[in-house]
Amino acid sequence: MKYLPIDKELFELNRRNFVKHLKTNALAVFNSNDIMPTSADGIHAFIQQTDLFYLSGIDQEESTLVICPDAKEEKHREILFLKETNEQIALWEGQKYTKDEATAVSGIKTVCWNHEFNTIFRALVFQSDYIYLNTNEH
Repeated sequence: MKYLPIDKELFELNRRNFVKHLKTNALAVFNSNDIMPTSADGIHAFIQQTDLFYLSGIDQEESTLVICPDAKEEKHREILFLKETNEQIALWEGQKYTKDEATAVSGIKTVCWNHEFNTIFRALVFQSDYIYLNTNEH
């Protein structure tokens, strides 16, 4: 464990404060950092993209946070997309969040797997007048 558990209320407060700065009908997308290789079979220790961590508490690669406070469906106002895990991934790459664990850490009720991103995101884009994207520097 990199740090002691952080109360999810902090991340909920951070998201509420962030939403106050968005324009009406805006959509914000935050992507996690990539895993950086050191050589053909080695990697650097993973360091999460700070905006994503600040808003969700999620410290895992291949994660995306979508905030759309004016979405028609309440379940689409905060969505966390994660890499789907299984026993083989846990064995080779390490433990990943389940949907319930991600909700417990972040306070985000709608947690989906990455393969669902395009379908949900497309619907939200058509509802939005503004789209904010963070850049993945890697």
